Amino acid sequence: MDMEFMLKLVETGSVNVPSLLIEHYHDIGLNEQECMMLIQVHSFISKGDDFPTFDDLSRRMTLNETACADLLRSLIQGGFLSIVQKNDQQLYAEAYSLHPLWEKLLRSAYGKTIDSPTKNSEDTLYTLFESEFGRPLSPIECETLAMWMDQDRHSPALIKGALREAVVSGKLNFRYIDRILFDWKKNGIKTLDQAKAHGDKIRSHQQHSTNTARNINDVPKMPTYNWLEKRE
Repeated sequence: MDMEFMLKLVETGSVNVPSLLIEHYHDIGLNEQECMMLIQVHSFISKGDDFPTFDDLSRRMTLNETACADLLRSLIQGGFLSIVQKNDQQLYAEAYSLHPLWEKLLRSAYGKTIDSPTKNSEDTLYTLFESEFGRPLSPIECETLAMWMDQDRHSPALIKGALREAVVSGKLNFRYIDRILFDWKKNGIKTLDQAKAHGDKIRSHQQHSTNTARNINDVPKMPTYNWLEKRE
């Protein structure tokens, strides 16, 4: 066994390609070559290079630099890829964004835009989550967000409430939010008022149990319930 070769394989890691892209690329008007180009861009972005050169892409494809440039231009014009401005340590630079691709896939797969009932009707849950996380969502996170609505039948308002709970708890991750939604669904909770009453009841019981075991002055107040540590 060539240990150096094996170590290189481990260090280069892997890239997650969403099943939505594999299963629905043809539905949104992509051919195999276009799909592979987008996968290559996704691979570069996943490894920290969000603006690969035509030469970088050409070395991975059976296309020369000019053909890569033409294909990228076509994907941008078709609304599958965009170029955005980013501020990196007060230096402005360009970067590729696959946000348009993920939105097309979600609309194709689930048949609707994921809208959030905020004052601005153009806001979406997708945008809200990106704002709270302070970064673009990964394709897997986008798919999870869509599944909460279409498979689990959670309302946008309830998903927004679970996100707020995670923010207040200081546990901003999809696993924590999913645990909150799972608990709410198991307890038949469908509105924010019901969720608030349920949370207040849990926290009241938790605080009472803690106070009987310790001196209340020695116990820090817990603003939210730890859903991940909830016992079945």
